Amino acid sequence: MSAPVLVTGATGTVGSEVVRELLDRKQRVRATATNAKSASRTPTGAQAVRFDFEDPSTFDHALHDVDRVFLVRPPHMSSAEAFEPFIGAMERAGVRQVVFLSLLGAQSNPIVPHHAVEKALMRSTIGWTMLRPSFFMQNLTTTHLPDIRDRGKIIVPAGRGRTSFIDARDIAAAAAVVLTEPGHLDTGYALTGSEALGYAECASTLSEVTGRPIVYTRPSGREFARHMKSRDFPTEFITVMRGIYLVVKLGRAASVTNELQTLIGREPISFRRFARDNAELFRPA
Repeated sequence: MSAPVLVTGATGTVGSEVVRELLDRKQRVRATATNAKSASRTPTGAQAVRFDFEDPSTFDHALHDVDRVFLVRPPHMSSAEAFEPFIGAMERAGVRQVVFLSLLGAQSNPIVPHHAVEKALMRSTIGWTMLRPSFFMQNLTTTHLPDIRDRGKIIVPAGRGRTSFIDARDIAAAAAVVLTEPGHLDTGYALTGSEALGYAECASTLSEVTGRPIVYTRPSGREFARHMKSRDFPTEFITVMRGIYLVVKLGRAASVTNELQTLIGREPISFRRFARDNAELFRPA
C-alpha cells in the first residue's frame, strides 16, 4: 500500500478539494486539523491528524510514514522563517515531494509571502512542485462573500485590472495529478482559467445569475484597508491582500496559460459556471 499524503489546510477552500481528489484516486490521505472541531469537517475517508505550524510537537506524528505533502500557507503566516521548522521536519521524515500552493508570478514577486516560502523549499533537500494559481474564484464565496451577499458590492482595490480567475476545484485536480503521477519534481506550473476578466465583468455575471444588482466599487487601497479593518481583519492580512490586488491593478494578473488544461486534460471551469454553482450563496438570506 502506498504511503499516505499529508494535506495541510485540509478543511480549507483548496485543501478540502485536494483531499477529495486524492481519495477519488484511491490514495491514503492524512488531513491536518488544529482541533476537534476542524477535525470533524475532514472529508469522509481521510485520517484526521492534529497539526499546527506553530507547534513543532505536532510535526512528527503528522509526518509519520508520509512521503508527499500538500502545503498550504496559513493566511496569518507571512514570513518564510515561520515555515523553517516544518521544512526541517519534512526533511528528517524523508518526505520526497512537497507540493506548495503558491501564487501566480510569486517566483518573481518578492512582495508576496509565497516568494520567500518558495525559496526556502528550493533550498531544502525535498523535491518540490510549485502550483502557482491565479486568483481563486472562491475568494468571492469566502473573504468577499458578506459584501456581495449583504451589500451587493465587490469591494477590492483592483482598479481596471483583469484577472485570469481559476476555480479551486481545478487547482485541486492539478494537485492530485502532480502528487500521484511521475515527472513533476522541481517544476512550477502557472495555473489560470481560460479567460481574464475585470471585476466589473464579474459583478455583471453575478447580477445576471442571481437576478439582483451587484456592482464593483473600485476602492483605493486605503479605502479597502479601512473597510477590511471595519470587518475586523488583521492588519497583516490586509497588507498582504493590498499587495496582491496591486498586482492586479498593475495588469500583472491577466495572463492566461494552458498549463492547467495540459495537467488535468480538460477545459477549466468558467466563471459563469462557478457563479451558477454558487448562486444561492450570493443571494441574501
